[in-house]
Amino acid sequence: MPLLLLLMLLAAGAAPAAEAATPSLPIGVNYGANADNLPAPTAVATFLATKTTIDRVKLFDANPAFISAFAGTPISLAVSLPNSALPALADKSTGLDAARSWIKANLSPYVPATNVTLLLAGNEILLSTDTNLILSLLPAMRRLAQALKAEGLTGVRVTTPHYLGILAPSDGIPSNATFRAGYNEKLFPAMLQFHRDTGSPFMVNPYPYFSYRPETLNYALFRPNSGIYDPATKLNYTSMLDAQMDAIYTAMKKLGYGDVDIAVGEAGWPTQAEAGQIGVGVQEARDFNEGMIRVCSSGKGTPLMPGKKFETYLFSLFDENQKPGPIAERHFGLFNPDFTPVYDLGLLRDGSSSVAPNPAPNPSPNPSPKPSPSGGGKWCVAKTGANGTDLQNNINYACGYVDCKAIQSGGACFDPNNLQSHASFAMNAYYQANGDSASACDFKGTGIVTSSDPSYGSCKYVS
Repeated sequence: MPLLLLLMLLAAGAAPAAEAATPSLPIGVNYGANADNLPAPTAVATFLATKTTIDRVKLFDANPAFISAFAGTPISLAVSLPNSALPALADKSTGLDAARSWIKANLSPYVPATNVTLLLAGNEILLSTDTNLILSLLPAMRRLAQALKAEGLTGVRVTTPHYLGILAPSDGIPSNATFRAGYNEKLFPAMLQFHRDTGSPFMVNPYPYFSYRPETLNYALFRPNSGIYDPATKLNYTSMLDAQMDAIYTAMKKLGYGDVDIAVGEAGWPTQAEAGQIGVGVQEARDFNEGMIRVCSSGKGTPLMPGKKFETYLFSLFDENQKPGPIAERHFGLFNPDFTPVYDLGLLRDGSSSVAPNPAPNPSPNPSPKPSPSGGGKWCVAKTGANGTDLQNNINYACGYVDCKAIQSGGACFDPNNLQSHASFAMNAYYQANGDSASACDFKGTGIVTSSDPSYGSCKYVS
């Protein structure tokens, strides 16, 4: 099996050792309030600003109590218009005046004291069966952008969150992705041009939770799995979120807009669901959200977008006990109403844990960012006969911390293109980054320390 899965692990390089002991990377969160037991917005704003690494908040409306609560905090806010407001804003003759009136009433009184950076034109409009609403979306976005400029709120960008069903049905292979017929020709070229012109992100709500099956649970939760191979790009995807993000990117690129930024408006995993549902619980929610933070906030990016960071909003800040629908809808929360974590995601500033690395080997959790020559004349290589799945997991883990570009296609150590060789290179780089300690070559018993230099030709193993 080709090993170019590594591309999705390489772009971020390695995190400095000190980061392993600090709270998690900055991230955004959705703040819904469909509940009868939540703290006051001012208390929420103070908690987020002073006690967490959450630096962005997305609201589902423009409630003045919520907007004003974040005044004077460093947290940036995304504010939403209701879907029902869009047709009036789209009108050619009166839409701009309507947009200016809405902004004067709902944003101008609070900006710049509150750092509003995004204005969301409705939510998942393309799910609607109302043709008039769909046709109103892009004109309304244009009027809002014009109105913001006219009112002097030039720091506020306009976008709209899309559900993943904007993609045409496919086999799940990212390179085959396109937008749905009709949207692909008539809506998204113009909308993506709007995003390019205004510097606003194309926002999507990728939810592996709504796409997984019991047999794809590990794929959805960033757990070890055999992955899905994309023959066109020669990439093997072991993360459903990576595949979904790269599918969106591919569809955009096919229209000539691969340069437009992508933002994640919502994604999360519930801690409770219907009795007997497989794959829902505290550990599953933690595994998914940790994986998403690694992909979106660390600078690791995805296989087709290496080195990228994505403006991302986890779903959701609290459980919402008044939401209708399945049990899971009421249990996506990260924090309890008393601000204690539902589970430890490393978001508290005074917490000692951080976003965990991929489940993997046993070596030291605090590697140096880059392997430094130790001069010890020792190397770590994969044991002969080690299980292929274990070796692939070792590659996934090690390359999350060290530079594995040499085993990408075209790299000095790409050939021979097999698991044994690629794993040995990655494991050795990780071993050297940890000061060549024996435990850093354990890899659950699949690594072995050797005094025989495994370098060959132009492929040099650091020592």
